[in-house]
Amino acid sequence: MAENQELFCCSICLDLLKDPVTTACGHSYCMGCIKESWDQDDLKGVYSCPQCRQTFIPRPVLNRSTVLTEVVEKLKKTGLQAAPPPALCYAGPGDVVCDVCTGTRKQKALMSCLACLASYCETHLQPHYESPAFKKHKLVKATAQLQEKICSHHDKLLEVYCRTDQQCICLLCTMDEHKGHDTVSAAAERTEKQRQLGMSQQKVQQRFQEREKELKELQQAVESLKEGGE
Repeated sequence: MAENQELFCCSICLDLLKDPVTTACGHSYCMGCIKESWDQDDLKGVYSCPQCRQTFIPRPVLNRSTVLTEVVEKLKKTGLQAAPPPALCYAGPGDVVCDVCTGTRKQKALMSCLACLASYCETHLQPHYESPAFKKHKLVKATAQLQEKICSHHDKLLEVYCRTDQQCICLLCTMDEHKGHDTVSAAAERTEKQRQLGMSQQKVQQRFQEREKELKELQQAVESLKEGGE
């Protein structure tokens, strides 16, 4: 059992489960940890599992898991305690913090998920690599400006570019205030802008080379006039 001790750890506090409870999706947490996490979701009225992000409406009633409680108690009697991962990296000034970690010291987020609209440390990022449910989620380098990628009207990802109004919008925007506008995917517009920028840089470089050539020819002409005058 000691070899599999990590199976009885809370993925939020990373310690052995305290008053363990199990959600409908099958993940287990400390009663206090999951309550604190869901307290933050009260305003939205939608509650999600910190690991697999499955949502629940209304807020589920949490019942203590007697089986897990017995297992954890046996682990404690053997003198074993859950040791934090050796490479814990706590967030410092200017770092993006993990949205799942709780407590006063949160770990530094490595990646942000544009589907979950959350940032994750190395520990809490693992479900995105291991679970098929997250395979289509797009991960980007951890950013504190995650909300800037989200539509303020519909809370959806800004994945469309409106060429008519020259701004990024979400899919729902194309059905109302931007209906009938010239729109493309944000990725396609970014590729096009990069192509145009590359062409502009080439033109500038070409003009520079032409001016440099003209200057050399002018200098040669001046030198020839001087030699002719002598």
